[in-house]
Amino acid sequence: MTSITIYSWNVNGIRSVERKGFPAWLGGCGGEIVALQEVKAEAAQLSAALRQPPGYHVEWLAAVKKGYSGVATFSRHAPLAVSRGFGDPRFDHEGRVLVCQFPHFTLFNIYFPSGSSGPERVQHKLAFYDCFLATIGPRIASGEPVVVVGDVNTAYAPLDLARPRENARTSGFLPEERAALGQFFAAGLVDSFRHMHPELAKYSWWSQRVADLRERNIGWRLDYIFVSPNLRERIVAVDIHCDVTGSDHCPVSVTLDVGA
Repeated sequence: MTSITIYSWNVNGIRSVERKGFPAWLGGCGGEIVALQEVKAEAAQLSAALRQPPGYHVEWLAAVKKGYSGVATFSRHAPLAVSRGFGDPRFDHEGRVLVCQFPHFTLFNIYFPSGSSGPERVQHKLAFYDCFLATIGPRIASGEPVVVVGDVNTAYAPLDLARPRENARTSGFLPEERAALGQFFAAGLVDSFRHMHPELAKYSWWSQRVADLRERNIGWRLDYIFVSPNLRERIVAVDIHCDVTGSDHCPVSVTLDVGA
């Protein structure tokens, strides 16, 4: 068996996690692909250790607004092709979508918008979801192997957050957001973590507004790795790495059997 391990991590500022040990973690994580969200920097602002880390090729996408959003994909081998954005001006200036084609699948590294700043932003988030589905749906229908990683900014089910009843009217667990995320599954995407761990409550994000929520495990599962249906049976292992600190999120990972 030949396997590939993919990590996804919202680092909430790559320069911040660099100071907290990110280069050492990257060198030891064993990931063939490491996708980061909310890097909050352009490549030119970064150290050589981040721009050209040993053993990795890196693709960057920054937002137009300085210090905001942005994604990066580190891979052991350079992608066959790379595209950026959805081709929709409503979203592309925010630097949220980086698409890399690899031999065994196409990887979408996406930082989905948050709706926490108010109703208008929730509508923007839902429109982004719709645009994503319009992009991914035809690829799945055609049989293209696809992996989608990123901070989706929604907990789908009560099992995916510690306090569902208290957060029923909070963005990230609103009925309309959960219904929109449900359309991902209707389109054929497989939530790799829930596929492997149907009943496990484990979280990838903890609010920093209250002390010790991470230590008390009062969190949300906002970070997902989805695969197309033709990769479902190739899922070998999935994990949420709560022990990795440095951000308000922790990394999530999937290992896929890609054959001989």
